[in-house]
Amino acid sequence: MHIPQNILDAVNIWLTPTFDSKTQDAIKEMMTSSPKELEDSFYKNLEFGTGGMRGIMGVGTNRINQYTLGKNTQGLSDYLHKSFPNQEIKVAIAYDCRHNSDTLAKVVANVFSANGIKVFLFSDMRPTPELSFAVKHLGCKAGIVLTASHNPPEYNGYKVYWEDGGQLVPPQDNEIIQVIDALNYDQIKFEANENLIEYIDVKVDEAFITSTIENASFNTSATAKENLKIVFTSLHGTSIKLIPDVLEKAEYKNVQIVPEQAIPDGNFPTVKSPNPEEPEALTMAMALAEKTNADIVVGTDPDSDRLGVAVRNTEGKMVLLNGNQSMVVMTNFLLEQWKKQGKITGTEFIGSTIVSTPMMLELASAYGVECKVGLTGFKWIAKFIKDFPNQKFIGGGEESFGFMVGDAVRDKDAVAATLLVCEIAAQAKEKGSSLYQELLQMYVDFGFYKEHLISITKKGIEGSNEIKQMMVDLRENPLKEINGERVVFIEDYQNSTAKNLFTDEIETLNIPKSNVLIYYLEDGSKICARPSGTEPKIKFYFSVNCAIQNVSEVAEAEIQLDNKIKNIIAEMQLN
Repeated sequence: MHIPQNILDAVNIWLTPTFDSKTQDAIKEMMTSSPKELEDSFYKNLEFGTGGMRGIMGVGTNRINQYTLGKNTQGLSDYLHKSFPNQEIKVAIAYDCRHNSDTLAKVVANVFSANGIKVFLFSDMRPTPELSFAVKHLGCKAGIVLTASHNPPEYNGYKVYWEDGGQLVPPQDNEIIQVIDALNYDQIKFEANENLIEYIDVKVDEAFITSTIENASFNTSATAKENLKIVFTSLHGTSIKLIPDVLEKAEYKNVQIVPEQAIPDGNFPTVKSPNPEEPEALTMAMALAEKTNADIVVGTDPDSDRLGVAVRNTEGKMVLLNGNQSMVVMTNFLLEQWKKQGKITGTEFIGSTIVSTPMMLELASAYGVECKVGLTGFKWIAKFIKDFPNQKFIGGGEESFGFMVGDAVRDKDAVAATLLVCEIAAQAKEKGSSLYQELLQMYVDFGFYKEHLISITKKGIEGSNEIKQMMVDLRENPLKEINGERVVFIEDYQNSTAKNLFTDEIETLNIPKSNVLIYYLEDGSKICARPSGTEPKIKFYFSVNCAIQNVSEVAEAEIQLDNKIKNIIAEMQLN
């Protein structure tokens, strides 16, 4: 197979003495036996996406390894020195349960310390939200977590946080990328200054647990806590380090942990995917819930920023809530509590994203607060907190099973969200209701919103080109009618335009550019197309809704809304 010249040029750099012999031997092996793999390993540099940088571990510029992460860290070190001249610079580093996360975290710590930067390195794996908390708690200028969230076992990643505890956002991320891209690999300082590396654990854990309980507890009675039967699974991830302790210290005693999934393991041996968005991931937890007659199941992903929640429906059957459902239940509860406490003054806000349920806007309106809507990813919700210091953040989330309670953590936080959802379930059960019944009542009060997500995987270079073409087609040849309903508006976040197809008026979207298209139909339906920022996928988000007068109407309305979604998918030829 012919190897393109641009690939050979990149490969030849990696065959110089700057790179260790093991790396060079692996490249030479690929050149002879796996030229296609070689091309995929070197055809581009790994890029920062929605959730930082993620990729397959291995050698090459398009892989996670000590050199790509070393170069990132060297660039970030240079940028930190430029941003904070003549100041002591401190960074915090955490890592998850994935293969090589601990060794890669030490490489990153070494490079920072070699550049004269003080490093707080967690001595063992920790949940991502604890890293966000630690950045502010320890007075750091930045933070790094080594994680690939819920990606398959061969992946790892690198997320960068700034001094507010939130992830990098434009234009700062692009400024740092420019510094990184301008570096050569031989400029990386790998020789650690061990005097600048301090290992952290229990003290930060205790502060984080205390903060979590303060933020996510709402006067639930001891009896209600005792009566709530909880099943919890960490899906082989980091949350086992903290969530059981949080629940215990919050006085939830009736907690069953799925034993087969309690041991951290980067192979995730009991699940196809360690993603609580996938119903299959919670199969063992649901089985344990049936065995123990539990009220609620909570499962978290490997780095403990997402959570899946299952509860009993009106027939007593365990059902998995989707991310939009769990988000609106948690947001509504927070709003109720703030209202009871007289804390809603008109300067508060909740946060959501453009691909999440429009029901969040209805909640905000009902309670007299603002709903700020940003691009996909919690870094945008964290940015709202930073950009609007005179407004108070109550909570918020997005459809991908993430939620943030208050502003102590500036990223999605399954630790606090787990406690919060248990508070909701316990209080509902005590008053003869249930979390599920609370959700149904919300459909009566605010409108029945039903969402659905399709992810289409397209791997490699060819897949990347296919995804690009799908977006080009939707953008350049927009659909005028879908399922018998006319398209009213098309929002194009790449071009920052919102076009009214009835009047041809075009408005400017005051939101950062992103490769996202949203179609709004005449009946209030919403269809969003978005290539994933971290996986080789294109995602289509569907939201449909109707009004109902009584909980008894839910079943029939749900059938109608499900059929509407099916018809839209069929007409768009996405099935």
